[in-house]
Amino acid sequence: MSTDLHAPSSGRPARRSEAGISLLETMIATGILIVVTIGLLPMGMFATSTTENQGHLAARATQYGQDKMEQLLALAWGNTTSDTTVFPATDSGGTGLAVGGSSDPTAPVAGYVDYLDESGTLLAATGTTPPSGWFYERAWQITSPATNLKQITVTVIVAHSVGNAGETPQATVTALKTYPF
Repeated sequence: MSTDLHAPSSGRPARRSEAGISLLETMIATGILIVVTIGLLPMGMFATSTTENQGHLAARATQYGQDKMEQLLALAWGNTTSDTTVFPATDSGGTGLAVGGSSDPTAPVAGYVDYLDESGTLLAATGTTPPSGWFYERAWQITSPATNLKQITVTVIVAHSVGNAGETPQATVTALKTYPF
């Protein structure tokens, strides 16, 4: 009598192994993945908007603040007449490095504020009245905390935020200028 080593002892036919993934299981897993992905999509859109708003615009605001700072630092220590609201600065009709101004863009002081469009081009403005099409406002203040020392503070704000991030980006840069340097 021969014995079959693979035959079940109970007399029932052997079942195939249940290894592997069925089509039904794959479809259920794919459906769950789609639902989770759709649920996370708004968060990705918010993150993109926040990156555009706080990252890109804040970096440009910092760059434009640094540009204004470099223009002011290039002036001679005693220069109190150059008009720095235009570029390049003219020799007269402005405040130069005269102590004064305000680094608060919500309360700018004439002679210590200028406006840029969205691409960073300087716009003509009269006093503290923003021209149409402005996107960046730069306001600066010059103080003299000690003899032979001037502190220059430039704050740049963006006209409005992009997307739903809420707060408008702004940047502030500060530098010290000493005499005779």
